[in-house]
Amino acid sequence: MYGWLSILPPVLAIVLAIWTRQVFISLFLGIWLGWIILTGGLLSGLTSALQACIDVFKDNGNTRVIIFSSLIGALIMLTQRSGGVQGFVDWIQKKNLVRTRKGATTLALVTGMSIFIESSITCLVTGAVARPVFERFRLSREKLAYICDSTSAPICVLIPLNAWGAYVLGLLEREGVENSIGVFFQAIPLNFYALLAVALVAFISLTFLDFGPMKRAERRAEETGQTIAEGRVPVVSDEVTSIEVKPGVQPRAVNMLVPVLGMIVMMPAGLFITGNGDMTAGSGSTSVLWSVLFAILLAGVLSIGQRILSVREVVDLTLKGMGGLIPLGILMNFAFAIGDTTKVLGTGPYVASVAQAFIDPTLVAPVIFVTASFIAFSTGTSWGTFAIMVPIAIPTAVAMDASLPLALAAVLSGGVFGDHSSPISDTTLVSSMAAASDHIDHVRTQLPYAAAAGIGAFILFTVAGFLLH
Repeated sequence: MYGWLSILPPVLAIVLAIWTRQVFISLFLGIWLGWIILTGGLLSGLTSALQACIDVFKDNGNTRVIIFSSLIGALIMLTQRSGGVQGFVDWIQKKNLVRTRKGATTLALVTGMSIFIESSITCLVTGAVARPVFERFRLSREKLAYICDSTSAPICVLIPLNAWGAYVLGLLEREGVENSIGVFFQAIPLNFYALLAVALVAFISLTFLDFGPMKRAERRAEETGQTIAEGRVPVVSDEVTSIEVKPGVQPRAVNMLVPVLGMIVMMPAGLFITGNGDMTAGSGSTSVLWSVLFAILLAGVLSIGQRILSVREVVDLTLKGMGGLIPLGILMNFAFAIGDTTKVLGTGPYVASVAQAFIDPTLVAPVIFVTASFIAFSTGTSWGTFAIMVPIAIPTAVAMDASLPLALAAVLSGGVFGDHSSPISDTTLVSSMAAASDHIDHVRTQLPYAAAAGIGAFILFTVAGFLLH
């Protein structure tokens, strides 16, 4: 509808965020520009931009995700104050499970790859478990954020029986794809970006052969002990991540492990309940919210039952923890708002239509991959990209007699790659929060790794397009 003008708001937000390091201002200016284009005036655009931020809460899913993110602060507070996190670290040290810097990165890697139910939970659990160990061994928070990010969406998108799989299967069924689960399984070994991203993070975690900004961040952390660069601001308040164990309390790992395991178990249970017995039809946002509420309940009951905290202390810590994550809630609100703005502008369909005009049968997969990557990078959402691209890619592949699983894999890979690289992605934001890293530092240090995997994926999609046509 608005042609090339539709790509200006997300591009402005991304460029300003990287250049100025002011994510809040950059995102809002992008939203404002979008509504200036839509309304034709500065003042009317500002009014509509503010309304767009308010309208984010009209979507139940958006509201649940924002509330969930705030509640995570409460869970972090409770597990630290009750001695759960310190108890887990002490247990690891006592068992000598982590003796070296490589052991610390391996712990984060294995934790992230073991929890594939939902990307945000993956990030948050990995951060909670590994962050104290990373601090002890002088490993940068940028490295932890990278591991959190690269073991979340790239792993989750390869699993059919989770919130991601349920969403993609639903999109396929809407397009009338027969045996959608079969097509999904065939697409897994062709999902080149996800596979390369996981392989690369494993390689970097085990070899420490860092490059680019990450190498400098790691050198800073090891030589100076500054796990976050001087003057940088972590997404989550230090009051949330650095709360001390209550005096006189004996740290016990169970006070962290039980709530975390409860959160993990509740996710599939929530999908089963909200899907009326069919996990693939369940609500991911509802299940995530239930998961963290259940975890907080367990943490509170354990603390009160052991007489570590009173009911009042549990409530106070819960509210204080939620308050510490207000910046993340604002960032997510702006990220959702700019996604809604680009939807009204028709950014995704415009970019897709331009690319579709140049598709050749043997180049269907690489063109879809590039298009999906750009949309996801511009809008900061892989799921939104899937919603835009699946209805385009699937009929195109069928009409041009291209490989259906390869086309699907290209959409999924492109969506995750763009989302993985974008500073306005909610998964990237959650990873920064989980590692208590400065958000732009996380984006800058991760981008070269994401780009390396993205280039490799493009080459493989090009080759596969010729071989499978």
